[in-house]
Amino acid sequence: MGRAINSRNMIREGDHVLVAVSGGKDSLALLWLLRERLKRMPFKYRLTAMHIDPGFGADSASQMESFFIEHGFEYRLIRSDIGPRAHRPENSENPCFLCARLRRKILFNAAAELGCNLIAFGHHKDDLIETFFLNVFYGATISTMKPVQELFGGKLTIIRPLFMIDEQLIERYVRFMDWSAISLGCPTAGTSKREKIKNMLKEFYSSSRKVKGNIFHALQNVNVDYLP
Repeated sequence: MGRAINSRNMIREGDHVLVAVSGGKDSLALLWLLRERLKRMPFKYRLTAMHIDPGFGADSASQMESFFIEHGFEYRLIRSDIGPRAHRPENSENPCFLCARLRRKILFNAAAELGCNLIAFGHHKDDLIETFFLNVFYGATISTMKPVQELFGGKLTIIRPLFMIDEQLIERYVRFMDWSAISLGCPTAGTSKREKIKNMLKEFYSSSRKVKGNIFHALQNVNVDYLP
């Protein structure tokens, strides 16, 4: 993670980072490791954890608040109805896209309110690869998530400090820390298009240990002269 941050100059002295914490393994690991990193850095930055309860009735906000208080994190909670709104019948084909879009809007507004110049997401190497195939298969575009993405003329920047890390390693770390994932109560969890892509890729990964690394490096080695 440190290599990823340093290679892209993600965090600087005095930055205020809003860490988007869904309650899943990736965001919990990101929040914890960003604070651990502060002990080793010659400069300081500020962290504010933020959880958005999507409103499915699982009261994930209370679960996350207990975690933040127990471990001494500065935090912000927002209870919303974005989950049920995204799962209305007229949006049944792609509720995840709308839910993510609505969540981003809340995060952007919160960052402005709190004076955060960075928003950190827990997307890892597998997420970047899966997003690439999602965009090709369902969006007809060749693109994926950027490790660093400036928005609003540079006033706000999205960073993804885990983008070099395999999901499997994060899973092992979370088991070592003995954390339990927070339930959001999402009715479509595990049945999304991303899950289909993930299952497809597992077959390719099982055929050769080189496949995942080759795909990841290909995302950074695009030969536009050989694209139509």
